[in-house]
Amino acid sequence: MAEKTVKGDPAEEERAQPKASEAKRITKKTASAAEIDTVQEKKTLPVKRKKTTEKAVSALPKKRAKKRPQARNIGIDMPPPERACEDENCPFHGTLPIRGISLDVQVVSDRMDGSVVVMRERRHYLEKYQRYEKRTSRYLAHIPPCIDCEVGDMVKIMECRPISKAKTFVVLGRI
Repeated sequence: MAEKTVKGDPAEEERAQPKASEAKRITKKTASAAEIDTVQEKKTLPVKRKKTTEKAVSALPKKRAKKRPQARNIGIDMPPPERACEDENCPFHGTLPIRGISLDVQVVSDRMDGSVVVMRERRHYLEKYQRYEKRTSRYLAHIPPCIDCEVGDMVKIMECRPISKAKTFVVLGRI
């Protein structure tokens, strides 16, 4: 039971012609690279930029390249550390000035980040018994990342400006 089609049948004409969406797909596939580029150029909008004069350019802040900090002379007979760091509170690579007393102490704890607890032993004379007794003092000291020390090491610390509520010393290096 085959259906007979008449020449002027609109259903047959629809089947013969591709749909509008298929026609668009066909043109996209067959488009050349040059045509695609022209379409893409039309889609992008031109960016309006302000014209900068020489005065305006000189007023803009210049980006400074970060240089690797060189070890500076701190005025103490301590060799600078081999590694460099970018810590502002480092006496060798930062801007921390050191002053006052210097102590040779032993590291007791290094569990804090950027700080160590050091202990100083001294002898105190008791006149009544005509003997000496040992007295200890514990200090918190800042340790820059370029200096390595462990618990039990003897280090040299020196006084500096207050870094925090309890830290007024900085580690200069191992002895």
